[in-house]
Amino acid sequence: MTSEILVVGAVSAETRAAVTGVVKDLEKAFNAHDPVALSEQFADEASWTNAVGTRLDGRAAIAEFSGPAMKGFLRDSYARYDVVKLLEIAPDVIGVNVRQTPTDASGNPVEGPHGVTTYVIARRRDGWKIVVGQNSAVDAPAVG
Repeated sequence: MTSEILVVGAVSAETRAAVTGVVKDLEKAFNAHDPVALSEQFADEASWTNAVGTRLDGRAAIAEFSGPAMKGFLRDSYARYDVVKLLEIAPDVIGVNVRQTPTDASGNPVEGPHGVTTYVIARRRDGWKIVVGQNSAVDAPAVG
């Protein structure tokens, strides 16, 4: 993850590490094509809208959708997730902006759709979890 993270509000080093850890674990699960590990980063009652606009409500629905997707159209997809901004919304509630870069299986950048994602990550009884997320596909950034 990039070290150039814009931090707005009183986000402690401990919270910053926990929240970026959720994003890193999500990236690992995506790259391993592991729908269970991916869904475990979400709260039980999470709401997630994927890059094609499908809203999934709840951890179970996220896992149920992700399994076939990761075996199907995402089977050869890999990405790097870079946290670019953390925004304190309330105590133990952090808004997170992430830039997604397509990679090969070794983590080297490749041509392909990029993404920008906004997460709301909150401390829950079972740890820090994504409670709301929106993923948007974007054109690759201009070189130069």
